[in-house]
Amino acid sequence: MHGRGQGRWRRQGCSRRTARIMEPALLLLLQHGPAHGYTLLEQLGGFGLDEVNPSVVYRALRDMEERGWVTSCWDDEESQGPPRRVYRISPLGDEVLAWWTQDLVETKRMIDCLLTAYECRMRQDNIDSHKER
Repeated sequence: MHGRGQGRWRRQGCSRRTARIMEPALLLLLQHGPAHGYTLLEQLGGFGLDEVNPSVVYRALRDMEERGWVTSCWDDEESQGPPRRVYRISPLGDEVLAWWTQDLVETKRMIDCLLTAYECRMRQDNIDSHKER
């Protein structure tokens, strides 16, 4: 069963796992202060997202702006070339990040439980196979 929007991410060369972590990562980076898209793209490497297509990142930023999570404006003073967009997290974006962080903590707990159960099962299978010998 495909989640809403999953096909779009896949078409843009982005796995579902990458899409799930990219938006909260961008929000977290913007909590540190306003940033240009290119700067954010470079900083995503710190979250293991260094292979993300730039168009996917800019699309995510546009989507987050449409949802009211971030705002942007043109910066023509800081750049030596053409004006660039500067993104800022909004108060709603702060709330979304807090929710997302809690969801990720719960997801991590569930994954840890699954992996622990798997490891126990593999150890038990290993013990059982040695007993049969």
